[in-house]
Amino acid sequence: MKFLVLLAVLLVAYLVWRGKRVAKAPSRPRTPALPTPQDMLACARCGVHVPRSDAWISDGRSYCSREHQQQDGN
Repeated sequence: MKFLVLLAVLLVAYLVWRGKRVAKAPSRPRTPALPTPQDMLACARCGVHVPRSDAWISDGRSYCSREHQQQDGN
């Protein structure tokens, strides 16, 4: 009988210890949200692709830099 009581006490102690251990487990760090993809435009002069926000656009044509826009005669 003493053996069963001791076994029950040890089982309860183990379950309490395990419950506290699981509750204190560190949560996974959140990964930062990825930026939304941007449209890429090819330079009319050299063909390099640049994001739409960085492109120089003139007369419906896109350029990778101000220099290429000027060299193309626009």
